[in-house]
Amino acid sequence: MLYLFLPYQYLHYSLHDRVLLLSRVKMLDYEVTVTTGYLAGATTFNNVFIKLVGSDGESERTWLFGFKGPLAFITGSESSFTVSCPASIGKLVLIEINKKRIPLFPEDDWFPAKVEVKSPEGNTYSFPIYRWISDSEVHRFREGTALRVFEDDHHLGRYNREQELIQREKDYRWDVYAEGIPHIMKADDPLSLPSEVRFSFTKATEFRFTALTALAELKLKGLADSKEIWSDIDSIDQVFSYKRTDISEYVEDHWKEDAFFGYQFLNGVNPMMIRRCSALPDNFPVTDEMVFLHGQSSLADEMEKGNIFLCDYKHLDGLKANTINGKKQYLMAPLVLLHKTPDDKLMPVAIQLKQTPADDNPIFLPTDSEYDWLLAKIFVRSADFNEHQLNVHLLRTHLLAEVFAVSLLRNLPMVHPLYKLLVPHTRYTLQINYLARVRLISETGAFAKFAASGGEGMITLLQRSLSSVTYSSLCIPENIVERGLEDVPNFYYRDDGLRLWDIIYRFVQDVLRFYYKSDVEVQKDSELQKWISDIFEHGFLSQASTGIPQSFTTVAELVKFVTMVIFTGSAQHSAVNTGQYDYGGWMPNTPISLQLPPPTTKGTTSEATMLETFPDVNATVRGMSTMWLLSRESSDSVALGQFPEDHFSEEVPCKLIKAFQGELQVLSAVINARNKSLEVPYTYMDPANVENSVDI
Repeated sequence: MLYLFLPYQYLHYSLHDRVLLLSRVKMLDYEVTVTTGYLAGATTFNNVFIKLVGSDGESERTWLFGFKGPLAFITGSESSFTVSCPASIGKLVLIEINKKRIPLFPEDDWFPAKVEVKSPEGNTYSFPIYRWISDSEVHRFREGTALRVFEDDHHLGRYNREQELIQREKDYRWDVYAEGIPHIMKADDPLSLPSEVRFSFTKATEFRFTALTALAELKLKGLADSKEIWSDIDSIDQVFSYKRTDISEYVEDHWKEDAFFGYQFLNGVNPMMIRRCSALPDNFPVTDEMVFLHGQSSLADEMEKGNIFLCDYKHLDGLKANTINGKKQYLMAPLVLLHKTPDDKLMPVAIQLKQTPADDNPIFLPTDSEYDWLLAKIFVRSADFNEHQLNVHLLRTHLLAEVFAVSLLRNLPMVHPLYKLLVPHTRYTLQINYLARVRLISETGAFAKFAASGGEGMITLLQRSLSSVTYSSLCIPENIVERGLEDVPNFYYRDDGLRLWDIIYRFVQDVLRFYYKSDVEVQKDSELQKWISDIFEHGFLSQASTGIPQSFTTVAELVKFVTMVIFTGSAQHSAVNTGQYDYGGWMPNTPISLQLPPPTTKGTTSEATMLETFPDVNATVRGMSTMWLLSRESSDSVALGQFPEDHFSEEVPCKLIKAFQGELQVLSAVINARNKSLEVPYTYMDPANVENSVDI
């Protein structure tokens, strides 16, 4: 308050004497610049007030009114004001902002982006906000210099830090969706989410429009409610006659080919199943005679050369398949053997559709009849869809990203360096996951109603999948080595992913080593330790066998884990999400369910058998429309490495961000140059196409 800088007797002076005294006080001016975010609806016409709080005092609460009048806080505006104090208030610690509605006008929402204050001493202080303010309460924001809890030595700063986390724990609460899977954020509906994590108006509008127009087209064509089987293969081509991509058209032309079938295990939407095979599983009795005609080679020789690969869908074994349109569905747990040929193609050589060998569970071979072999591959592709959607996509990116985000928002205040580094990677994740639970995997959701694993088996598969998650499997350098895929040719997921991991790792290392000079500083950061403890408990259900750290003891441990968090929510999600329609837009290549059992003897199949096995028309088109929706990028997406919100204010991390962006641009150019020579370009880990967060 102003009177704190005046003599005690001032309180007993007459009004005339007070005015005279104040006129003799030399006022110090603080230049305050307020930036309103460039978002739809960010404008406020309410009166805005600010108080500056420094290490040596504070200003009066000041009404921010200037020559722009009521237009000072419109979307994208930057407006400057003067706040005067009779003496220096020292180093700025925080600001207090509130707004009050004008009589006869409604209270509106306002999205201030940041406030900059230039002190009379010539220092500039930045206050990142990036919050919706919808009430008339006082909101406090810290100066932008990052501070760990053990170095936050100002009593007002510490108090504000504590109060922020108390409120965050109320706003972001853990909930259990189902036993045995990662915990989620408690929310009753999207509007119950804190405004800071909700979709923007643009994102929400485009999301609804894309979903509604896709379904409307299908309804107009009479497909969305049709429970008929497909009468011929050409009819499937008419589902989305105007929604095509270059790759979806390529898939339609090449889906029957063995080489393309093998290629998808490396560069399709699920590059996580294939591994080098050094010994056949006991339950997969493939012989040399089956796969090598005329004895030109042997499995033992080819395995020793590193040319044999295996995909094992054992997680699906015994899973109860869904019932769709009143008809039982079928979901196999196949084993697939692949051989790398001298011309570097990955060719399927044997498929067993059930885990237990038996006379009625034949091993299908490329030498079998056309539809025996094609149908075997179709059952594999359907199994791959279900494994991909629930394990590789939902669990290993969406659900884990939600855990990382909720733990961050509960345990780290805005002033913490790790909050500043990771908050861009939480954008829209909580709302998209809420919508996925309501519209996709709930009892009435599209996945639950129309996918083979969408019924009772869904939670079982998620539980089995979590039990197989390890820390190393989430770190692409270790995962590639564990699967023996270091030197497989034409593996673009690996090539681009390893480069991206390395760029992210070096950026994270440089930023965190700027703030953490020693392992001891990591160990004594109680907020940081609570963050990882929450992740271990709520994301990995306190299972030490996962290898997930329960605490951090070194800077190196912290760097690796944060790299994994960023990679999972950006690059990995892009790799397993963006191409869904490319590879699933032609249903025969990716059936979401199958409604006849696989043949138990060879030589009994035909094109008619295949058509009867495919999902019904309504199941097909619901799956295709969902994949179309989940593959669409919104116009307000943010690419990896972009930081539209200025949370960092120190010179070093700002320079590191610029260098990070430069490296990503170089990688993008390298990928684009390579793709020009490829028949099927691999774009899913091009940094220009990778979103910063799980937001779709």
